[in-house]
Amino acid sequence: MIGYGFSKEIDTPFAQAVEEVTRRLSEEGFGVLTKIDVQEKFKEELGIDFKNYVILGACDPANAHRAILAEEDVGLLLPCNVIVYERDGRTVVSVIRPTVAMQMVDNPDLKAVAEEVEAKLESVIVSIG
Repeated sequence: MIGYGFSKEIDTPFAQAVEEVTRRLSEEGFGVLTKIDVQEKFKEELGIDFKNYVILGACDPANAHRAILAEEDVGLLLPCNVIVYERDGRTVVSVIRPTVAMQMVDNPDLKAVAEEVEAKLESVIVSIG
């Protein structure tokens, strides 16, 4: 685990891992609002080759609603990012720890939402691979 996220290396091929993570997120109530293909963008914008690396913007609508009601400007910290990339022949999946991301906001109601979302995201990491 990294300090600001949960991470897991798996032997699942990259494309299959992205599909599995997306499915597991859905099972926990998250939709993927954005999918940024970093490899594609680096090639397109910088003309460089880069490894497979995607950033998924995951959102649990019910908890996003609760978070915004608790702290209107929290949208600056949403959605929850999930990354999938290749390293040394393996696939790495990492998710943000909402409790760490929300520490900069002094709001106990928001903290409760962050804890609930974090438990769901940790469940995703545990279940993959």
